[in-house]
Amino acid sequence: MLDDIKRIVATDCGSTTTKAILIERNDQGEYRLVARGEAPTTVEKPFEDVTVGVLNAVRELEEITEAKQAKRSLLKDDKVWRFQKDGQVSEQPSDPTAGSDVYLSTSSAGGGLQMMVAGVVKAMSAESAERAALGAGAILMDTLAVDDGRKDFQKVERLRQLRPDIILMSGGTDGGTKDHLTAMALVIRRADPKPRFGDMKLPVIFAGNKDAREDVKTEAGPAIEVHVVDNIRPTLDRENLGPAREAIHELFLEHVMQQAPGYNKLLDWASEEIMATPNAVGKLMESFAKGRGINILGVDIGGATTDVFSVFGGVYNRTVSANLGMSYSICNVLKETGTANIARWLPFVLDEFELRNRLRNKMIRPTTIPQTYEDLLVEHAVAREALRLAFEHHKTLARGLMGVQQQRTIGDALSQGASGQTLVKMMDLDMIIGSGGVLSHAPDRRQSALMMIDAYQPEGITILTVDSIFMMPHLGVLSEHHPKAAEEVFERDCLVKIGTCIAPVGIGKVGEPCLSISGNGISEVVPFGELRVVPWDPKAAPELCIEPARNFDMGAGKGKRVIATPYGVDAGKDKVAKLEAGMIGLIVDCRGRPLAFPEDPEARRKMLRTTLEALGLRAHSNQIAN
Repeated sequence: MLDDIKRIVATDCGSTTTKAILIERNDQGEYRLVARGEAPTTVEKPFEDVTVGVLNAVRELEEITEAKQAKRSLLKDDKVWRFQKDGQVSEQPSDPTAGSDVYLSTSSAGGGLQMMVAGVVKAMSAESAERAALGAGAILMDTLAVDDGRKDFQKVERLRQLRPDIILMSGGTDGGTKDHLTAMALVIRRADPKPRFGDMKLPVIFAGNKDAREDVKTEAGPAIEVHVVDNIRPTLDRENLGPAREAIHELFLEHVMQQAPGYNKLLDWASEEIMATPNAVGKLMESFAKGRGINILGVDIGGATTDVFSVFGGVYNRTVSANLGMSYSICNVLKETGTANIARWLPFVLDEFELRNRLRNKMIRPTTIPQTYEDLLVEHAVAREALRLAFEHHKTLARGLMGVQQQRTIGDALSQGASGQTLVKMMDLDMIIGSGGVLSHAPDRRQSALMMIDAYQPEGITILTVDSIFMMPHLGVLSEHHPKAAEEVFERDCLVKIGTCIAPVGIGKVGEPCLSISGNGISEVVPFGELRVVPWDPKAAPELCIEPARNFDMGAGKGKRVIATPYGVDAGKDKVAKLEAGMIGLIVDCRGRPLAFPEDPEARRKMLRTTLEALGLRAHSNQIAN
């Protein structure tokens, strides 16, 4: 059946914009992006029907194809025209330019999926529930726990105030205590929270101690619809998130989507189930990382929220920082990081009050874009801090299980860390994928690369990429049903490979040799404190010898060299296949890890100007870029 699919239409219904893409199989048998259209989302008044925005976005696809080549007729009877439903052919095409074989959609309109989680111990069962909810694409509104320091009446007030779509309840290992779970169920019953949409019963997913299931149902009462799934933490040393995530997805479709304006029609139009936008992005990143056998870090920075995704050692994690963004939440970034941390990224002097006022103006006029080069640099400075803060938040949740007893030997008794250490190891990171307006639509890809380098401070060898036109949600839902098409479009049309960051770990004296790179036709020695772009042709120099100075580490140990080869090449056990020339080549960052700024403000600004110029970027508005 998959071989018969020649044309695919996919939409992503965002909170403000509905984006549509058209994918077709060409004569060479490859799936490629043909067109992209967008229109305002219409889930709110005056339309209150999400399908109006979908029709407008798909209509733009028709217009684009008409201008490029033969027009595709993708709409029929005010519906998206598709030939397959639930894997079965429902209609045969009469014209090669008519309709699409498959229509898929994702959605975060109407605020997306908003959830609360409740657990017994905040750092154990409640944290596992957070990972399950976030991994399913939810926005986490709050976490209730027995040990969170709040009285029962405060928890009741919080539940009534937030009105979540779904509550995920966890706690207790199988066969353990039941008292805390029944007490939490009673809190939910007393709150009697009402969902945002409709007058349905509030869905509560119980993923705790299996012996407490009936007691929790009884205590919750008839006004709460309890759905039972396998325990998230059946034992202290095992986490089982899959069943809870599947239940969240099903309830999202059955309850949240069915109640939202126009979604019942959209569900009927779609060939397969609709997926929450963050869930789709996570699915794509997880399948891509596991398919390539690499560790990746992904980010989607929006106007109000910043989502961070990671796959390390095959373990997928997602977090959402609901108060960090580039327009609606830009003042929250200012509040959390302070003006000094934003100003440290500016290569020019800007008064503190002027900086605050610029950011406040952006907050009250969220759709404006930078009008001057200075405005752009200010926005990029804020983006660095938003990315950094969201990443710090992500690392606290993307970690091993708390409460797991670890065996110690005499040899590692002094060096072993506690349970619950972060899974994010920057030296093991292979690729960073940036998405969202400030990264995907930066005027120059080199600016996107520098923002990610400064915010994340990658170590060793890391490939830098961005999502070209933000179609990862579309490809994520497509990957569930047609992995080949999703993979080909993702690699060829979505993922823009900017280059590779080579960053030794360590601190040295400015000007002293830090790293040498040698290969066929390449011989570079980069001093500490400098960032340098090294052009690289993989065909001319298929192997590079990267040798750090004595006090610096590239992953093999201090002072030990690394032999690197192009990404995707079978390099052998003694070589690292992590290099990607991309658009600009190799970005050698010898500014130190952790990144150190000069204490003198003018020296710091000079360093920033030098860094920008090294990438061929302007350091101020009057300068001409390379």
